Amino acid sequence: MTLFIFFLMLIILVLAGTAVYAGWRAAPWAPTFKADSKRFLKLANIEPSQKIYDLGCGDGRLVLAAGEAGAIATGFEISLLPYLIAKWRILRSPFKKKCSIKFKDFWRVSLSDADIVYFFLMPKIFTKIKAKLEKELKPGAKIIIYAWPMEGWTPIAADCPTGKTPIYVYQR
Repeated sequence: MTLFIFFLMLIILVLAGTAVYAGWRAAPWAPTFKADSKRFLKLANIEPSQKIYDLGCGDGRLVLAAGEAGAIATGFEISLLPYLIAKWRILRSPFKKKCSIKFKDFWRVSLSDADIVYFFLMPKIFTKIKAKLEKELKPGAKIIIYAWPMEGWTPIAADCPTGKTPIYVYQR
């Protein structure tokens, strides 16, 4: 029994530790509302085989929505529990050939081949991510941000219905 409790506590510690680390690096896990996935797809205007990166993909719902719409979608997540949920959801999906989830810190990933980058992160990291996006994204790539605008950039589109979370679209 003591060994079982030890392993249970170890699992809880690892799950909690990765969640705290993810919150400190970029954002705690806070899923995009399911209804807002449709708004994202409309704003993204996905063309077949476009590469979409979801930075801090959580449970993978946007990755799956993008894959279903025809994109090659990749999500990056460093919090273990949402990563495992996303991985499980992708494995069960009929669109699994178009979707992938990486247990990887997006700060250490090149975004140079992305056509669309999506994120729902905390504004405290916007200065840093703005520099990464400006440095790495190819001209014409879209950046879609859930909840907060990017200071200093002018959106090419925005969906800000009353009572709903705003979504902003920018183009490199």
